[in-house]
Amino acid sequence: MTRARPDNTSSPMPPGSVPPDWHQVSPEQVESLLGTSSAGLSQDEAERRLARVGPNRLARQSARPWWQRLLRQFNNLLIYVLLGAVLLAAAMQHWLDAGVILAVVLFNGVIGFLQEGRAEQALDAIRNLLSARAEVVRDGRRLTLETSELVPGDRVLLTAGDKVPADIRLCQASQLQIQEAALTGESLAVDKDPAPVAADAELGDRRCMAYSGTLVTRGQGWGLVVATGGDTELGRINRLLSTVEQLTTPLLRQMSRLAAVLTLVVLGMAVLVFVLGLWRGQDPQLLFMAVVSLAVAAIPEGLPTILTVALAIGVTRMARRHAIIRRLPAVETLGAVSVICSDKTGTLTRNEMQVTELRLGPRTMTVSGQGYDPAGIIQDGAGEAAPSAALSSLLLGCALCNDSQLTEAGGRWQVQGDPMEAALLALVHKGGGDPRQWRREYPRLAEISFDSARKYMATLHRTPAGEGVLLLKGAPDVLLPLCTLQADGAPLDEADWQAQVASLAGRGLRVLGFALAEAPAGLNCLGPDLPLVRWRLLGLAGLMDPPRAEAADAIARCHRAGIQVKMITGDHGATASAIAGRLGLHNAAEVLTGRDIEGLSDAELGERVAEVNVFARTTPEHKLRLVQALQSRGAVVAMTGDGVNDAPALKRADVGVAMGQGGTEAAKEAGDMVLTDDNFATITRAVHEGRIVYDNLKKAVVFLLPINGGESLSIILALLLSLTLPIEPLQILWVNMVSSIGLAMALGFEAGEPGVMRRPPRDPGAAMLSPFLVWRILLVSALFTAGIFGVFLWARAQGLGEAYGRTMAVNTLVAMEVWYLFSVRYLYGGSLSWRGLRGTGPVLLAVALVLVLQLMFIYSPPMQHWFGSVALSPWHGLLTVLVGLLVFLILELEKWLITRWNITTG
Repeated sequence: MTRARPDNTSSPMPPGSVPPDWHQVSPEQVESLLGTSSAGLSQDEAERRLARVGPNRLARQSARPWWQRLLRQFNNLLIYVLLGAVLLAAAMQHWLDAGVILAVVLFNGVIGFLQEGRAEQALDAIRNLLSARAEVVRDGRRLTLETSELVPGDRVLLTAGDKVPADIRLCQASQLQIQEAALTGESLAVDKDPAPVAADAELGDRRCMAYSGTLVTRGQGWGLVVATGGDTELGRINRLLSTVEQLTTPLLRQMSRLAAVLTLVVLGMAVLVFVLGLWRGQDPQLLFMAVVSLAVAAIPEGLPTILTVALAIGVTRMARRHAIIRRLPAVETLGAVSVICSDKTGTLTRNEMQVTELRLGPRTMTVSGQGYDPAGIIQDGAGEAAPSAALSSLLLGCALCNDSQLTEAGGRWQVQGDPMEAALLALVHKGGGDPRQWRREYPRLAEISFDSARKYMATLHRTPAGEGVLLLKGAPDVLLPLCTLQADGAPLDEADWQAQVASLAGRGLRVLGFALAEAPAGLNCLGPDLPLVRWRLLGLAGLMDPPRAEAADAIARCHRAGIQVKMITGDHGATASAIAGRLGLHNAAEVLTGRDIEGLSDAELGERVAEVNVFARTTPEHKLRLVQALQSRGAVVAMTGDGVNDAPALKRADVGVAMGQGGTEAAKEAGDMVLTDDNFATITRAVHEGRIVYDNLKKAVVFLLPINGGESLSIILALLLSLTLPIEPLQILWVNMVSSIGLAMALGFEAGEPGVMRRPPRDPGAAMLSPFLVWRILLVSALFTAGIFGVFLWARAQGLGEAYGRTMAVNTLVAMEVWYLFSVRYLYGGSLSWRGLRGTGPVLLAVALVLVLQLMFIYSPPMQHWFGSVALSPWHGLLTVLVGLLVFLILELEKWLITRWNITTG
């Protein structure tokens, strides 16, 4: 299914005509359609075309004004609740507390404003991929022009090292190779050939095209510009990226719902208390102040601060694990991921070619090792292959019929030249050879360089004995017809060798053949064609970009955690399927190609995407559709990518994961997270950290809400029963802003409960508070209320005075908070153990800090003056601590009963 291009208006053809698919048109036809000649365009004609189609640059989208982006950060119900808390605190003239809450609101707004501004840089990153200058022929003269001046019909010259300045239909190519990974995802540079290809050829198979933003790695050629600016493939991705909607994270959706519930509950309680008080004839002014106290007690002022701190802790932990977070909420979203869509090259694989298998007639050998590292061996069966003349001859061909270099620098092996040739040099080392020494012993006399049309490379060498030897390396379909003998001199069975080639290719390997012949006497040069000699086939080498050693284990961990892993690549289907099988992906044999995707409706794709885990030959639109199809089924999707072609899908995904080493700037700017080691296993570790962050946030919520609930219930009961308030509003703010927040923040440092990666992903549509957690909050609120009122009423009954009773009540509340902190660290059991009670460093530090502050609250004269507290006797202080311990033991009994009765906690 070919993609129509009716939007391409940069062609100088008659208005209203539809430009052809340039890759299916011959160079002569392209020249005719574009109205140009061998002398190129005239300067006058070029200027007319430039005025008509515009400069060769990508259009910039009009950005929203900064003040609109800033105000958007405060359009959130939770922020409204906090601003209400500011007004209430200010109404009570608690200016310090009002200022602290307002600072929290402003801090969160500024962080969101800065993060959103960085997303706008994704488009700029793509625009920066365009080359600055280009070599052009106009009026028969070779000129160097700014790329913005290029127009359709311009004759552009390309050489190694150039960045392609526009979409170009190649008319001539000499050993021309272009690295197109940024657009197609294919790991190797593509050999270019001016011959037309089929109209429905995928982008990666259009060998006669050179696309804007790609890099010429070898050879030279020239062609005609067929599209500029926004009409190029790069421009199409730019338009696609600018229209992609970035989704709200599950956490923000959950917090919005939680804020709505809290708002309704607080307002409902306030109105109910106010109306009941009026009905009972209480003073309206006193009722208003009581309602203000109730609202201040009910609103968890520290929640946004704790949210930000917990996410920041997650960012720090992930950075230590080679994952850099660009958008703060993405930390938690990782914990909800149910599907990871991973690019193949460089993420699941090493992006380093490696010879993995050899065929020497009846012998099959496997090759161990990793990438270009020469460490490894050639194995024949169970052990290391014994030296043989056949293997030595094959290794000699790998070393001599080779133009690349493999060098070590800083502990890493660097490639100078073609990656496949570098892999052959690593093979030679594994076989015990020394390429440099062999090149000295067998000096090269002549060569026929590799060409995509010939599909082979030939070299002529002088042996140490002074004889001539010819070596041949290339595609098996070219070499096999040339060979009449095998390495041992036996007649060649071409059908058998073709079957071996098919076997290797069917497993996704790239296959190279090697041949040798004795050079005719006196031969010291090579022409454009091979000399007539008797070629002997030395063998076949199967190469691949091997999977990372740790990727298979990481995928297995994902499967155990209920996370699906899907491979989406621009590479060929057979290669993708072979890699997927080695990695342990489910249903790896079934592959859906980009052409298959185009033939499916959105509904059909939604059904197929649930079954298929390998997608090949995909374009940016295909990747974007796959992400959207998964999201339509309720999945939370993490998408990895490194190229410009990945940017739209990265932006649309719930978590976009860009590669830090091999990724383009466009991918990094579009992503939420950047991997500094380009390793799939790092994503799994990040998911683990994301789940811990969410658990810790949930614990913080479950910790804070009962405290506020207990305070609120105490005030409500006092108002309804016409009792003295057990805790004054200012004392409530002291507890909320000092001890509650300090203790809750310690939960952000928790390392996670056992089994974090052995449970399925949570439902992103579910509320943060499950029915069980709501029950837990109600239970703890009731216990806190009982503790506060019980101690206050006991103190009054003992004749200890109102101020003394309130001080005991505040101390009891803080003690219950401390003991509850140890209980909530393990929501579903495990607190009543040495591991649970000893706590972590942050927990013990927070408890020590709260203890010091509370002692100051009780015994410091200035604090007594500000908060109305009085000094407690040691016995009464111990009594408040024992009340907290009693609450802890009751909660642990509840956990034990739940475990014993196997109650679902959800």
